Amino acid sequence: MVKTLQKKFIVASMTAITILIIVLLGTVNIVNVIRLNNHNNNLMEMLSGGERRFTEDDIGDKPEDFKPDDNVMDRESMSEKEPYEFKEDLDSDRSKFRLFDPVLNEDDRISAVYFVVRVDETDSVIFTDTSHVSTIDEEKAQNYALSVLEKDSQKGKIDNYKYVIKENSDKKEKTIVFLDVNSETQSILAVAVVSAGIGILCWISMLLLIVALSKKAIRPIASNIEKQKQFITDAGHEIKTPLAIILANTDAMELHNGESKWSKNIKKQTTRLSELMQRMLSLAKMDEGTAKLKFEELNLSKILNDAVGSFKETANKKDIAFDKEVDDDIYAKADKESITQLVNILIDNAVKYADEKSTIDIRLKKQEKHIKLIIANACSNLPDIPPEKMFDRFYRGDSARTQKGGGFGIGLSVALAVAEAHNGHISAKYKEDNRISFEVSLPV
Repeated sequence: MVKTLQKKFIVASMTAITILIIVLLGTVNIVNVIRLNNHNNNLMEMLSGGERRFTEDDIGDKPEDFKPDDNVMDRESMSEKEPYEFKEDLDSDRSKFRLFDPVLNEDDRISAVYFVVRVDETDSVIFTDTSHVSTIDEEKAQNYALSVLEKDSQKGKIDNYKYVIKENSDKKEKTIVFLDVNSETQSILAVAVVSAGIGILCWISMLLLIVALSKKAIRPIASNIEKQKQFITDAGHEIKTPLAIILANTDAMELHNGESKWSKNIKKQTTRLSELMQRMLSLAKMDEGTAKLKFEELNLSKILNDAVGSFKETANKKDIAFDKEVDDDIYAKADKESITQLVNILIDNAVKYADEKSTIDIRLKKQEKHIKLIIANACSNLPDIPPEKMFDRFYRGDSARTQKGGGFGIGLSVALAVAEAHNGHISAKYKEDNRISFEVSLPV
C-alpha cells in the first residue's frame, strides 16, 4: 500500500511538473515565433515602402545610377522638396522595448538580406534589384517573382524567402519584395531545441528529486494508514476468539435448554459477525500485500458452474432464473480460494438485489489475452450514484434491504481487491433496461 501511495504521489507530482514545463517552454517558443514573425513583417513593410519614402540611396551607392523609373518602391511618393523625409523618427523609438512589435530603423533595412522585382500590369519584369543578396542573381529573382505571381497571393513564403506584393498608386505596376528569413528560422529551431533540452533535463532532475523525497513526503499518511490496517488486523484476531466462545456457549445452552428464538438470533448474528471479520481480515491482508495467494491453473468454467449451482435454491425462493453462457474449459492462473470468493460475492450480490421473477445473466468468455466474466441482474430501482461508488467499503445503496439480506457493504470491495491482486479489473455499469452489470477482466 505504501508503494502504491508513493507511486501515485510521484505520478501526480510529475504530471503537474510536466504540464508546467510544457506551458512555460511553449510560451517562450510561441513568444519567440511571434516576435520574429512581427519583426519580419515590419521589415518587409519598411522595404516595400510602408514606413518611409525611399530615395536614390535605395538603388545604388551612386546618385547617377538612380532613375525615377527604377525606383524599387513607390515612385509617386518621391518629391524634390523632401527627398529624404521620413514619416516618423524611428531612431528616437529605438530605445523603446516592444515585445511583440519590435521597432525598426534604417540599420535594420541595410542589414536585411533581400531582393526586389518589379513587374508591369502584364506581369512582365521591368526591374530587378539583387544588390542586397549574394546567392540570388537576376534570373533566379525573376523566376521567384513569376512563381509567386502565379499563386495569386499578396504575401507568403517560398523556399527561405518571405514575400510581399505591393501595387503602385496607379495600379499599373507591382513591386515584389523577397526577404531571406533563413536566419530567423534557424533561430526559432535553435530556441526550440535548446528549450526542449533544458525541459527534459529539468524534468529528469525533478523526477529524481521527487523520488528521493516521496517517502518522506508520504510518511505521515503512510504511517496512519498502516496503523489503521494493523488495528483492523489486531481487532479482527481479538474478536474471533470471543465470537467462537459465544457460538460454543450458545450450542451448549441449546443442548441443555433446547433451541429457542433467542438462541437462533444469537447464533445468526454471531455467524454474521464472524463472516464480516473474515472478510475485513482478507481485505486488510490484500491491502497490505501480505495475503498468501497460491497461483495455479484453474478451470474457471467449473468454478463458476459450481458457484451457480450453490445459489440455485436461494434464487428459487425469489423465482429467479439463471441465463448462463459459459464457455467450456476456460483456464487461468489464479488463486482458487480468492477467485471462488470473487465469483460467490458477485452471484450472491445479484441474487440479493435482483427483482423477483427476473433473470440473472452470467457470461464467461475468453477474449484474446483476457477472460471476461459478466454477471448482470434486473433492478427496478437503480442507485442514484456513479456505478464505481458501489465498490466503496461499507457502502449501502439500501441499508434496510442490505441488513435484511445479510449483507455488510464490504463484499464488492473484497471482489475489487481480488481482481486487482490478479492484475485484473472489475467495473459496474447501469444498463438501459434497468439492469446492473458487473464485469470482471482477468489476464489469461
